[in-house]
Amino acid sequence: MSVSVLSPSRLLGGVSGILQVTSLLILLLLLIKAAQLYLHRQWLLKALQQFPCPPSHWLFGHIQEFQHDQELQRIQERVKTFPSACPYWIWGGKVRVQLYDPDYMKVILGRSDPKSHGSYRFLAPWIGYGLLLLNGQTWFQHRRMLTPAFHYDILKPYVGLMADSVRVMLDKWEELLGQDSPLEVFQHVSLMTLDTIMKCAFSHQGSIQVDSLTSAGSWTHRTCQLAHQHTDQVIQLRKAQLQKEGELEKIKRKRHLDFLDILLLAKMENGSILSDKDLRAEVDTFMFEGHDTTASGISWILYALATHPKHQERCREEIHGLLGDGASITWNHLDQMPYTTMCIKEALRLYPPVPGIGRELSTPVTFPDGRSLPKGMKFPHPLTQSLHGDVWRVRNPCVLQSSVHLWVSLLF
Repeated sequence: MSVSVLSPSRLLGGVSGILQVTSLLILLLLLIKAAQLYLHRQWLLKALQQFPCPPSHWLFGHIQEFQHDQELQRIQERVKTFPSACPYWIWGGKVRVQLYDPDYMKVILGRSDPKSHGSYRFLAPWIGYGLLLLNGQTWFQHRRMLTPAFHYDILKPYVGLMADSVRVMLDKWEELLGQDSPLEVFQHVSLMTLDTIMKCAFSHQGSIQVDSLTSAGSWTHRTCQLAHQHTDQVIQLRKAQLQKEGELEKIKRKRHLDFLDILLLAKMENGSILSDKDLRAEVDTFMFEGHDTTASGISWILYALATHPKHQERCREEIHGLLGDGASITWNHLDQMPYTTMCIKEALRLYPPVPGIGRELSTPVTFPDGRSLPKGMKFPHPLTQSLHGDVWRVRNPCVLQSSVHLWVSLLF
């Protein structure tokens, strides 16, 4: 009696054999991966043995230590206990080194290590790959093209535009303060700085603070879409103006081009122009850096002054003595208010709008006290990719909030 090769028993046996082989392969791969993680962690421990840190869990790292909104307190404790730098284990095979010593910072900022992709990539959906996120030769090419936009002769006339935007905001505050209720300043300041950057960098006519009726979006993809639509409208409108007969020559005859003019007319070393995608990334980057971080810095400066009334009063006296009754500030006034300038710089030191930057070490580094970190190794899978070369500079051990609630004693 013969048995068919397609009989159920033979099929079941074949499937069972395949499952066994598959299970064995999966187990083998897991063991190999576990061995890799173990060896990698041992390598990290050896590489970081010069940099002590609080005890960490072999798998969860220091994650539990920074729960329950205690990050600021924990960082302050680390700064007091561990001089200059301290590793922060994100999990068993992933760590970053936090730097908070000026001499350490100089070493890192004096190098050309690439930005930390793992951290900066969260900004990419918002602003694209402009100057903030670019690295290497592409960054240098874009930076060279945009250098004319940072000339002092371009910035000087903008002071009047900035003052106009501030007056609109202060007029709104006068009405709101009459309601005898706390004033949330961040949203107002943010709208004012957006109004300013639109006027200065993109020659926008009108006032964002008066014309804008847009409320904050609820979902990230929706707000990204709105931001990109707005950017595209700005770019396409200017392109249309440049295409008008005689308009291009008129713009070229301008003594100083604004930021968008420079973007649209600039060419790479090979003669090519920026693509629409690159244009939008640079415009989004300028809008973001030009208003959001500035708004955060101004809000915290107002907070610092409001919590130190004596210094606030000295600033008010200095500005009133300089401007008199109702005079508008000019470029030449800026170096005639030393005390106010010192207070602004101190507030930015205490509450930096950008509290940290990330770098991935491309070569070993040695710090002034002799301690060193090796060149980073990278693995293809993100779960095994080490951030041991990801050095974070913390200008001040504090965690910023996006806005502040306070009573404001107006400077002007």
